[in-house]
Amino acid sequence: MQDKETTNQSELTDVLRAPPKGRLLSLDIGMKRIGIAVSDELQFTVRHVCVLERKSWKKVLKQIIAYLEEFDAVGLVLGLPYNFDGSESEMTKEARRLARNFSLSLDVPVFLQDERVSTYEARGNLWKRGLSEKEMRERVDSEAAAIILGDFIEVRNQMLNSGERLVKNGG
Repeated sequence: MQDKETTNQSELTDVLRAPPKGRLLSLDIGMKRIGIAVSDELQFTVRHVCVLERKSWKKVLKQIIAYLEEFDAVGLVLGLPYNFDGSESEMTKEARRLARNFSLSLDVPVFLQDERVSTYEARGNLWKRGLSEKEMRERVDSEAAAIILGDFIEVRNQMLNSGERLVKNGG
């Protein structure tokens, strides 16, 4: 665990600080459950892992540390649930609070990723695969975490590629 006193909120949203190689772990945080997903080492693919019951902070932290170690993850991405109009909700504040807590407690960088429609997209993906309503309920949070992680990697790669073009063009 890190020995930090404060965390700069802009660090949590600076996708360019994310390690370009190594597994990333992603969380879709709800009030009762937390979906988990992981990328491959080259950050080309993502897959859902599981859903945890959200109990105490201490228990959640221990479980996330165990998953970070199991996958040898180099970063943690949390979904940031804005309202559809872009405004913040109570869950947005909760996600920011948890991201700060994780950043103060972990040895890997922590990032936030806009997840406005991830749950709806996850339900649609699971429905297209023919899952029952019960199966969808069991997997929707981890599927949403996979979407959040995929979006994070895509945004980071787009920013890196646009930066490379600027450097090559002398910008």
